Amino acid sequence: MRKERESTVPSQRAPRRTRPGPAPAVRAAGPPAPGQAAPPGTRARARYWVDRTVVRGVTALVAWLALASLVLVAPASALLVWTDNKAPDTLQGKAATVWRTVGQTLRLGGEVGPPLRIALTVFLALVSLLYVSFLVGIVTTALTDRLAELERGQTTVVERGHTLVLGWSEQAPTVVAELLAAHAQRGRGAVVVLADRDKAETERESRDALPSRTRVRLVCRRGRPADPAALARVTPAAAGAVVVLPSDAPGADAHVVRTLLALRATVGEGCPVPVVAAVRDGAHLAAARLAAGPGATVLDVDDLAARLLVQCALEPGLALVLEDLLDFAGAELHVLRPPGLPGRRYGELAAACPDACAVGIVRADGTPHLAPAPRTVLAPGDGLLVLAEDHRATVLPAAPAVPAAAWPVRSPAPAAVRRILLLGWNRRGERVTEGLAAGGAAAVRDDEGRPTAPETYDRVVVLAGPDDDGHPDTPTLVTLLHLRARERETGRAVPTVAELTDARNRPLAPAGPRTDLVVTGRLAALLMAQVSQNPHLAAVFDTLLAPTGHGVRLRPATDFVPPGTEAPFAALVTAAARHGAAALGYRPRAARRPRLNPPKAETRRWSEGDVLIVVGPA
Repeated sequence: MRKERESTVPSQRAPRRTRPGPAPAVRAAGPPAPGQAAPPGTRARARYWVDRTVVRGVTALVAWLALASLVLVAPASALLVWTDNKAPDTLQGKAATVWRTVGQTLRLGGEVGPPLRIALTVFLALVSLLYVSFLVGIVTTALTDRLAELERGQTTVVERGHTLVLGWSEQAPTVVAELLAAHAQRGRGAVVVLADRDKAETERESRDALPSRTRVRLVCRRGRPADPAALARVTPAAAGAVVVLPSDAPGADAHVVRTLLALRATVGEGCPVPVVAAVRDGAHLAAARLAAGPGATVLDVDDLAARLLVQCALEPGLALVLEDLLDFAGAELHVLRPPGLPGRRYGELAAACPDACAVGIVRADGTPHLAPAPRTVLAPGDGLLVLAEDHRATVLPAAPAVPAAAWPVRSPAPAAVRRILLLGWNRRGERVTEGLAAGGAAAVRDDEGRPTAPETYDRVVVLAGPDDDGHPDTPTLVTLLHLRARERETGRAVPTVAELTDARNRPLAPAGPRTDLVVTGRLAALLMAQVSQNPHLAAVFDTLLAPTGHGVRLRPATDFVPPGTEAPFAALVTAAARHGAAALGYRPRAARRPRLNPPKAETRRWSEGDVLIVVGPA
C-alpha cells in the first residue's frame, strides 16, 4: 500500500536510484503522469472514426448508410412480424414477410420469388431511388443558388419610374427615407439602392424608413455603381431619377466621376433621366459636371454646407426652419403650372392659393424670381412657385377678396454689421468667412476652441473638426461645453451656430436655448432628395441659400401687425407682400419648431416674440 501511494502521489524530492533498471511498465489505472497526455476516450475515438469515414468519399457514406438502415429496419421488421397473429406459421413465410416489410420501408420493392426476380426488383427500386434523389438534389441546389443570389443582391430589377440611389454614405439613410416619403405622397413607386456593401445591412438601415400602408417598395442590390454590368441590373434607363452619393472613404469624388461615366455608358448620351450627384471637394466639380452631361445637377457639398452655416449665422433660429422646408414631411416647395396661368399677375395668383403660400415665379428657362412685384405678369411656360403639402395645391381662377389691413405697418429695421466669433477650422472655413463678409458680418477666427470672452461678440459659429479626423464632431461638442461654462459664469447667452456632420451626435450636443445645431450632412441629403424629385428646385435653392439677395428670413411679426392684434395669417401674408416679401409661416413665441404653410384663415393674437418666416431681401 505504501508503494502504491508513493507511485501515484509525486514527491517533492527526486527519488534516489541505486542502480539502473528496465523502464517501468505502463500503468493500467490512475491519472496520467505529469507532462503525459491522457489516452483518448471512447467519444474521441468515435469522432475520429466518423472523420475517417467521411474522408473516404460518397461510396463509403452510402455503404454505411445502407448498413445502418438495415441494422435498424431488419430487427424491427422481424419483431413486427413475429408479434403479428396473422403472420405465416412457417419460418420461410415469416422470412418472406420480413423481407416485404424491409423492402417497403426502404423502397426496395419487397418482391419475393426466384433470386433473379428479387435482384431485378431491387435494381429497379435503386434506379427509382437514385432518380428521385438526383431530382431532389437538382431542385434543392437550384433553389439554394437562387436564394443565395437573392441574398447577395445580384438579380435584375424590373421597375419603371423608380428613383435609383447609387452609392452609400452617412447621408444615404436620410436620402432613402426622404425619397420613400416622396413616393408615398404619390401613393406608389419604388426606391432602388445599388451599393457595394452587404445587401442585408443596407436593407436593415433603410427598412425603418419604409412607409406603412402604401405601395412604395424598397429594393436593395449589391454591386459597384461604377460597373456598367452592375448598373444594367437596376435598369437606370427606366428610372424616374438617379441620385449619385459620394462615399465616406478617401477618393470619393473620383468614384462619383467614374459612376457618372458608367451611367452615361449604360443609358446612352441622350439620357432623359434626371441625375443628381454630389462631390465633397469643389476641385472635382467641373469634372463631375462634364461626366454627368447636360441637364444633370451636381452639387458641391462643401459649398452647400458653408452656405447653410452662413445663413444660420446671419439668421439665428433658421436651422429648424430650413430642415422643415427641405424634408418631405409637411409642406415643401412645388412648381405649379395649371391651365390659364399665363397672363395673370403674381399678386392675384398669390391671393388665389387658399391652401398654399406663393413664393415666386419660375420662368420657362428655369430661372427663379422670388417674391416678385405683385404686378409681374406670368408668360407662357412660367410656373408658380408655392409652399404646399403636395403638388395638387389649388389655384383658384379668380383671386379671393382679402380685406386690406387697417392698421399701420412699420418697415423692418435694417440689420447692423455684426461681429462673429469663428471657433474651429476645416476646409469649409474659408468659404464660411467669405460668406459672412458678403452678408455684412466681420468674422474673427479663433482656432483654440476655448474662447476667453465670447460674450463680446454678437454671434458665435463653431465649425466641426477636419474631415480626415475619424470623429470631426468631437471638437464641436467640447467647444460647446466651454461655451456653456462661460454662459454660467457671465450670465449671458450668445446666439451660437454649431456645425455637426453626423445627426447621431445631435442628442449629445450640450446646446443651450440660443444654440442652433446645423447638421450639414443631413441638410445636404434633404436638398439632394428634393432636387431629384423636382430638378427645377436646384436653381431655387441656389438663390435661397445665397448670403445676399432673396432668402429665407426671420422677421418679428410685430413689424407687420401691431402687438396684441388678433388677425388671420392671410392678413400677414398681404402685409408682407407690401414689403416685397413672401410669408411662409410663423414661429410662436417660446416655441422652437416653426409652422410652415398654416391655414390662411387661422386667426391668432400676435404678440412680441412671434416670428414671421418670409422669403425676401436681407
